[in-house]
Amino acid sequence: MRRRCLLTTAAAFGVVAAPAVRAQTTLTVFAAASLTDALRALAQQWQAAGHPAPRLSFAASSALARQIEQGAPADLFLSADEPWMDYLQQRNLIANDTRISPLANALVLVVPADAPRRDIALTRGFDLAALLGANGRLAVGDPAHVPAGRYARAALQWMGQWGALEPRLARADNVRAALLLVERGEAPFGIVYATDAAATRGVRVAATFPAGSHPPVSYPFAITRRAEGNAQARDFLRFLTGADAAPVWQRFGFQLTQ
Repeated sequence: MRRRCLLTTAAAFGVVAAPAVRAQTTLTVFAAASLTDALRALAQQWQAAGHPAPRLSFAASSALARQIEQGAPADLFLSADEPWMDYLQQRNLIANDTRISPLANALVLVVPADAPRRDIALTRGFDLAALLGANGRLAVGDPAHVPAGRYARAALQWMGQWGALEPRLARADNVRAALLLVERGEAPFGIVYATDAAATRGVRVAATFPAGSHPPVSYPFAITRRAEGNAQARDFLRFLTGADAAPVWQRFGFQLTQ
């Protein structure tokens, strides 16, 4: 009789335990390229706390949003601008109640680390085109779809330089690719986020664009519709936007908005 009770109890625990084991699946996170270093550090912190390591995929927010639209199995989307999160929300592809914008960034003009130092004032009317020389190009994320490029276009329009510089852009697939063009010396100047510039010794910041020269650089996060009921995805999002993650974001140069 006692043996039958033990077996019954064990079976009951088996029924309860099985879903818990299955719930510990690997999360897939689609994140803007500019989040690469900080998010990798946070993923390691999450794993060290006993959770499965998330699968991280980095690219331009536009490319990631379109992949999610086409059915890519992402559980979370971390965008580098609000419009691409809007794009998915309008298509009912994110869990609306999970959307949050916890981070901000600054837009900077970078040069190769060994470039001569000069005074650059990113003000209205400043002739940035003249600094490129006869054949120099300005490295940016492609303004047609990359958030960093959109911010760059807005800043250059504010300066009155867009018409002169648009034909001289070195358009990159994402902000990290634009940074690499400058780091390699293939472009004398580039426009990237402050956090990207801080991630390498190959470039230095020549000047920071005034905050009012472009829309705020905002990072919205959300759980995708396919993972709406995934408790683990919600836990990870709470972690990324909570007190434990805040020092890491700040260490990599992001500004906290929550």
